Amino acid sequence: MKLITQLSLLFALAVSQASAHYIFTTVIAGGLQSNAAVRQPLNNTPVEAVTSGAMTCNNSPRTASDTIPVAAGSTVTFKLDNTMYHQGPAAVYLGQVPGGQTAASWNGGGSNWFKIAEWGAQFNPFKFVTEGQSQLSTTIPSSTPAGEYLLRAEHIGLHVAGKPQYYISCAQIRITGGGGGNPAKVSIPGYVSASDPGLSVNIYNPVPTSYTIPGPRPWRG
Repeated sequence: MKLITQLSLLFALAVSQASAHYIFTTVIAGGLQSNAAVRQPLNNTPVEAVTSGAMTCNNSPRTASDTIPVAAGSTVTFKLDNTMYHQGPAAVYLGQVPGGQTAASWNGGGSNWFKIAEWGAQFNPFKFVTEGQSQLSTTIPSSTPAGEYLLRAEHIGLHVAGKPQYYISCAQIRITGGGGGNPAKVSIPGYVSASDPGLSVNIYNPVPTSYTIPGPRPWRG
């Protein structure tokens, strides 16, 4: 009987953890709502190795069939199929498609990425501000150069100390308008290290009194 009880508890824990996973499935911009512009992840399993190529746009996501226009200075939103149950920071990045390629053909390689938004923690009591939310909304900086980009959303679950879980999706967009901004760029993977304090932190013991979001600081244009 004791063994059956233990197995039942393990099964319940596994189901609970699986149900807490989620996928960014939808992008909204300029009144358009699109699933077709998102490179849909194959499942809701998070990326855990920060050196993996899956850090770019998830693990072998499905091909997106659309690239949607987005005006510089306008709001974009990434929606989830669930809510962000796990405690952790979130961010949105833009990847500038290199010359001679399109958003549909580019694999995200090279130092072409810059962060445009991030969400961290609040204190007294300690909590990550995106907990329980189902979407991330931000503004495309007004001086972002026109052209094709990958728009990348990430949420990092920190509920297992030292083993961050990345929930990632990329959408294919075409920025119109814009300007001559030239933000510093990073590579993904390569923009964070497993030893970064914001990834290796234990958020339960001791409870943090400060927190630095991993990766570069956002460019506001």
